[in-house]
Amino acid sequence: MKKLDPNFYAVIIGTEILSGRRQDRHFDFLRQALAKKGHRLKGSFVIEDDPELMERVYRMIAQDPQAVLFSFGGIGATPDDYTRAVAAKVFGDGRLYEHPQAKKLIEERFGQEAYPHRIRMAQLPKGAELLPNPVNKVPGFSLLGRFFFVPGFPQMAHPMIEKALEQFPDKALHRQTICVKASENDLMDLMQAIPSTVEFSSLPGFGKDGYYDVLSIAAQDPQEVEKWMEFLKKRIEERGFTYKEGETC
Repeated sequence: MKKLDPNFYAVIIGTEILSGRRQDRHFDFLRQALAKKGHRLKGSFVIEDDPELMERVYRMIAQDPQAVLFSFGGIGATPDDYTRAVAAKVFGDGRLYEHPQAKKLIEERFGQEAYPHRIRMAQLPKGAELLPNPVNKVPGFSLLGRFFFVPGFPQMAHPMIEKALEQFPDKALHRQTICVKASENDLMDLMQAIPSTVEFSSLPGFGKDGYYDVLSIAAQDPQEVEKWMEFLKKRIEERGFTYKEGETC
């Protein structure tokens, strides 16, 4: 497989979350798990248990050749569990196949109660690789080494994700941040000079002393960070604005 510079996406499937019947616990977990490795999410979606909507979102993510997807929910055996079928349609040949190891795990866990319903969870897209479930042994699965499908239950899903993330190298980022006593508009041309090769963010605000803007630069190369932060500081001083290191003025 071609070496990835991964763009990470989350798809959280849950009508109950959107209706307020349940609180999402996946977004913060995944954001923090990625941050520990120096990564961040490219996009996150909370969507209904709607197979047409799921297909559109999956296809959009699949168009990114560097995409890594973590999809939460909908891999069970109930009528509203569409994920396995939709994943087969988008990332496979459109069919589900009985996975021998998944079948064995489900039978070992539930015995005769695996039939006739729970055993459906062994029907997976072609080429699926299993993700171990530390709670009840019913596995999640991955496709093509970069699309991961786990249950909606955090106790099951989060250990699966942590295990999956082990295959992606850490990406140490060096960051410098300053808070400038100026409006975002005052600094716009300086922001436009920052190259796309470094990560840049601007977080404007308004406090008791007027406008301020928190500028942050990050990159894997610390010399790049130092270079462009010094560029900003010099230009800011030339314009007569003051700044402080960090997030607050």
